[in-house]
Amino acid sequence: MPPSLPPNCQRISHVQRTISTNSLLHQKLENPYFALYDDAFLDIVGSDPSITLAVEKDYPFAHEVGVYIPDQDAVYVTSSPLRPAGSTEQTIKISKLSRLHDGSWRSEEVPTSVPMGNGGINYQSGVLFCGQGTTTEAGGLMYMEGTLPYSVSTLIDSYHGRLFNSVNDVVTHTDGSIWFTDPIYGYEQGFRNKPQLPCQVYCFDPISGDVRVVADGFGRPNGLCFSPDEATMYITDTDWIHGDGTVDPLRASTIYAFDVIERHGSQFLANKRVFAMADCGIPDGIKCDVQGNVYSGCGDGVNVWSAGAKLVGKIMIPGGVANFCFTRKGELAVLNETRFWIVRISESRQGALLANLRIDSEGGK
Repeated sequence: MPPSLPPNCQRISHVQRTISTNSLLHQKLENPYFALYDDAFLDIVGSDPSITLAVEKDYPFAHEVGVYIPDQDAVYVTSSPLRPAGSTEQTIKISKLSRLHDGSWRSEEVPTSVPMGNGGINYQSGVLFCGQGTTTEAGGLMYMEGTLPYSVSTLIDSYHGRLFNSVNDVVTHTDGSIWFTDPIYGYEQGFRNKPQLPCQVYCFDPISGDVRVVADGFGRPNGLCFSPDEATMYITDTDWIHGDGTVDPLRASTIYAFDVIERHGSQFLANKRVFAMADCGIPDGIKCDVQGNVYSGCGDGVNVWSAGAKLVGKIMIPGGVANFCFTRKGELAVLNETRFWIVRISESRQGALLANLRIDSEGGK
C-alpha cells in the first residue's frame, strides 16, 4: 500500500503521466497543490506542506530574481517589463518584500538605478543584479548595496568591448568567480539594441577582470546553478519562447547539465548532456537543495527532479512560475508575476546557495 499523503498533495498516476496530458495535467489550475510523481517527493515536502499567498498586486511585480537576504529576512524581486502611462519607454521595478513580526509580508519599491534588472544573487552584503540595459545604457553585472540609498556599481558590461545582449541570470562559485547567461531577450522585447554577441554563458573573475565564454550553442540560455558540490552546472535553454511572445514546440525547453572541470588553473564546462525537459512551458529559474535535487520554475509551477533527473513532483501554481528562491530552512518564496507565494516544505530542505551562508531556521546567520 502506498504511503498516505500529507495535506494539499495529489498523487499523479502512471496513466496521468503518459496519456491525456493536456486534459488532465494542464487543465486550468485554480488552486495550488503538491503533485506527487514519486514517493521520494514525500521526503521533500514533509508531513505538513503548505502554499500561502503572501502578496498580490495589480501588476506583474514578482517576475525574476528572488534573492533572499537573511539579515533582513527579505526577498528582492524584479518585475516584468512595464510601460508607465504616458511613456514610450519600458522599465522594470525592483521590490523588497520583508517579513513582519506577525508573519505577514510587506512590499516596497526599491529606488535604484539598475537598468532593466532581471536575475540576481546574494553578493557581499547586497544583491548582484543582471542589468539587461536599455538602448542608451549598457547592461551587465551590477552590484546594489543592501541598504539605502541602494547605490549601484557596475562590475562588467562587455566582453572585451562588445556589449552584452541582455544579461539574464547569475550564480557565484565558492572560488569567487561569477557565472552568467546572456540571451537576446532585451532586443526581442524592444528595449535593447541589435545584439553584438551570440547567446552564450560566461565566467567572470572580479579580482583579475578576466572574462571567458564557457558555453555556447544555446537558443536562449537562461537560468543556471551549481550542484551542492559544484561538480555539475545546470543551465536552462528557454528557446521555446522568444521575446516577442512566439512559441515553438520544436525549440528547446530544456535543462542541460555540464561537468565542471579544472584545467590549468581555470574552471571549464564539459560533457554537455540533457538533464530534463519541461513538459509545460519553459524551465526558467533553477536552484538545487543541499541534497542535490533540482528545482525549476516552469509553466505549471516549480518542478522538482532528483539528482538522477527523475521528475519526483511539482509545486503546482496557477499561472506558472518564472523564478523562486529558498529562504529559511524548509521554505521557498515563489514568484508568480502578480502574486508572491510562500511554500513550506520539509525543514530538511535548504537551498545549496544559502547553506554556504550558514543560514539557520530562524533566518539569521
